[in-house]
Parts: sequence; structure tokens; C-alpha cells
Amino acid sequence: MPGTAFPELTPQSAPATSRRIMEATRQRLGFLPAATARLAVSPHTLEAFTRMSAAFEATSLDVLARETVILTVATRNGCHLCVAMHTRKLRALEAGEELIDALRESRPLPDERLEAVRVFTTEVLDRAGDVGAGALDAFAAQGYTPEQALEVVLGIGAYTLSTLANRLTGAPVDAELEPYA
Repeated sequence: MPGTAFPELTPQSAPATSRRIMEATRQRLGFLPAATARLAVSPHTLEAFTRMSAAFEATSLDVLARETVILTVATRNGCHLCVAMHTRKLRALEAGEELIDALRESRPLPDERLEAVRVFTTEVLDRAGDVGAGALDAFAAQGYTPEQALEVVLGIGAYTLSTLANRLTGAPVDAELEPYA
């Protein structure tokens, strides 16, 4: 019974240490996602995701490469909420529908640089990080660096936390995200 174990808290009902993050999320997105409201039950987990995702957003990977990592993890882990949230972001970035559809369907991407990110992300996940020289070389052949390989791992960590927590808590797709589900 996820709904019972993980209620949707409000900034007024949440632990004091979750409130600042909840308000900042509401300000940034224009609404408070149910996932955040449920994750607020654990202030440490909410803060960890917030810090990890902020660190990932500050990496040297461009925004489309970051979104490729996120949607690769989200589709692999079956997090419909993350798929909807990041489809919304890609549309706001005016990413092509062909790219968005391929990411949502775990298909090869039309952009070879982004496809290298998708394949590398999948390799890291499938091999628990033990990707070997071939995978690193293929990633590097598209202009990516060892630093960016580790940044992919950071994104995987942040969005594994998010996708698993969203599934555990039973977080629904918010009304604001329904058009992107």
C-alpha cells in the first residue's frame, strides 16, 4: 500500500527539513510534484536527490546529453513519472519529436553523439560500471571525455535514486505532466 506508507505531504505537514526543498521545487516547476511530496517523508533522501540532480545539472555534459542519461535510466526502470517530467523538459527545449520518441521507446537515437551517450549509459547499467576499454573508446570517439564518463555515472546515480523512490512510493503522474505521459 504505497499510498498509505508514503502520504503526499505539504510544506505545512512535512518535516521542517523538507520544507525548503519543497518550496524551491514548487517555485522552479510552478507546482509541487507528488513525487516530491512523497519523498519529503525522508528529508535526507529528498535532500540527497536534490543535491545529486543539481550536481548533475552542473556537469560539462550538455543539456540534451543529460536528458539522454535521465530518460535512459527512467525508461529502463519503468518510471512513467520521470518519463513524463523529462519529456516535458525536452519539449520546452524544443528537442525534435524523433529524438523524444526514440528516448521514450529505448530505440537508437537519430543523433550519433546522443546515441553514444545512450549506449554508454546502458553499458554502465548493464555491466555495473565494468564497461571495458571498447565502450569507453566508443564514447570518446564522439568527443566525450573521461570526466564526462564519470558524469554519466553521476546522472545514473541521481536518477536511479529518483526512479526507484518514485516507484516505491507509488508517486502518480501529476496533472501538469499528463500531456507528456
